[in-house]
Amino acid sequence: MSGTFELSDWCVVIAIFALTTWIGHRMSGKPATMRDFFLGGRRLPWYAVAGSIIATEISAVTLISLPATVFKDGGNLEYLQLGIIGSFVARWLVALVMVPAYYEREVFSPYDYMGARLGEGVRRTTTILFSVGGILGQASRVYLAAVVLEVVLHDEFAGWSEATGLSGLVLSVVAIGAVSVLWTWMGGIATVIWTDVVLFCVFLFAIVFALITLFAEVDGGAAVVFETAKEAGKLRLLDFSTSVADDYTFWAALIAQGLGGLGQYGTDQLMAQRIFCCKNARDAQKAMVASYGAMLITVCVGFVGLALFAYYRQNPLDGADLAAYQAKNDRIFPIFITTVIPSPYKGLIVAGAFAAAISSLDSILTALSQTTISAFYRPARSLDPALVERRTLFATRALVLFFGILLCTIAVQCERLEGRYGSILNLALAMPGYTQGAVLGAFVLAFLPLRLRGDGYPWAAALAVMTIFALTWRDDTGAGILRVQALVAFVCWCALRLGRAAHWTQPIEWGRTVLFGGALCALVSARAWVPPVSWVWYVLLGALVAASFGWLLDTRATTQRSSS
Repeated sequence: MSGTFELSDWCVVIAIFALTTWIGHRMSGKPATMRDFFLGGRRLPWYAVAGSIIATEISAVTLISLPATVFKDGGNLEYLQLGIIGSFVARWLVALVMVPAYYEREVFSPYDYMGARLGEGVRRTTTILFSVGGILGQASRVYLAAVVLEVVLHDEFAGWSEATGLSGLVLSVVAIGAVSVLWTWMGGIATVIWTDVVLFCVFLFAIVFALITLFAEVDGGAAVVFETAKEAGKLRLLDFSTSVADDYTFWAALIAQGLGGLGQYGTDQLMAQRIFCCKNARDAQKAMVASYGAMLITVCVGFVGLALFAYYRQNPLDGADLAAYQAKNDRIFPIFITTVIPSPYKGLIVAGAFAAAISSLDSILTALSQTTISAFYRPARSLDPALVERRTLFATRALVLFFGILLCTIAVQCERLEGRYGSILNLALAMPGYTQGAVLGAFVLAFLPLRLRGDGYPWAAALAVMTIFALTWRDDTGAGILRVQALVAFVCWCALRLGRAAHWTQPIEWGRTVLFGGALCALVSARAWVPPVSWVWYVLLGALVAASFGWLLDTRATTQRSSS
């Protein structure tokens, strides 16, 4: 591919990240306690929190994969339905329902809230589920950002690849991971939020500049861009199809994303951790509603896809550029950046993509370390409180490094999964769906006045995760894995009851066993009777399974139903 990353571009990138690091360090201060590290002392202004939510939500997936989704044959703006309609409903529900519930007491995560109401087992189960879903979702985002850097810095990485034996993709992932770990180490969530605010500004400026450049490069400007897009059917925004197999429909946006979005914004610690950092519930509500401004950026990114389509209609791809696009269609915007954007503005666009990736990765590192510490780290009570704080902070930073390495390792492997979802955009959006629904189901059980014991939830969560697996992996390999999962789950259920005679002498316990076994049998045969379902519905379906079976399998609920 033609085009190089020049010294002036490097100067722009280095200056932006040096400034961001300085601002993040100055604004966050040095965390002395876990409350400082994980909640920012609960003194962060709502507008900074809103900007951080936007920066985390608008990842490199949005910047790179959305234009490619619009650009490709048959592509259009229907994806925007999920955000314009669905995220609007979800954010207001989170602000009105979840935020007041969380601010009833000082908690560090939604899983602390669930654990306080349903027991330690529920807190640990939801923590594990969040960790798995968060790692899968963010690894795919890091992978896409690495694809961008690999394309744009192809020549620069060539020498390093020859010297180290590592591919450009691996080197890109390492660069993203190293900066993310460093910023998270500096000052915890306060540093993450303030650097996110700066990165959000960089990202916004990069998008606006890219759009202006594209309009200028197309003969006829913006008018021709939209006219060309209209002729190709790319301005289509709403799809009222009622098929649950279609990804981007009005009903999927309103129902699946509107209700399932509670998992993304309200129970996923990646987003929820920010609303815990506000001074009070009112400020947290303001931050959540104001973060809807992310949709303005997403719409602009969609327009980038329209402009790329018009530009390459007038200037068709050829040679190495065409080969690179045919190998991976998500490369279309990076190809434009490399070959058309002049220096030093090329550095600005790359910094925007790099910023989007880092803002997502440092956020998940903070969230993973915090939830793990809360659920599993128990220092000796006899220790001096100050020593406990120091040891806990040390353990937290060690976990940040561990999860950083793990995420980057998985990111390198994401290329193998891309084909199953059709695009990196779908891959990144679908990955958290395996577990977000199960976690949202736990919130429903904790929020409703059901007075449950919580011991049925871990089994219900397993059913919810296996349900999503059954809907996704419908081939013979997936069916075989699902049968093994179901067998292991049922054996574990029975094994935990062998030593307790009461479990086998009460008819209601036999009923619970039959119910759990019947649900597993239904999952194993799901491929034969369940039609294809889009990933957009996964969170809502997972929540329904987790909440319903969490109630049906709960011993206290079972006893109450039996006595009545």
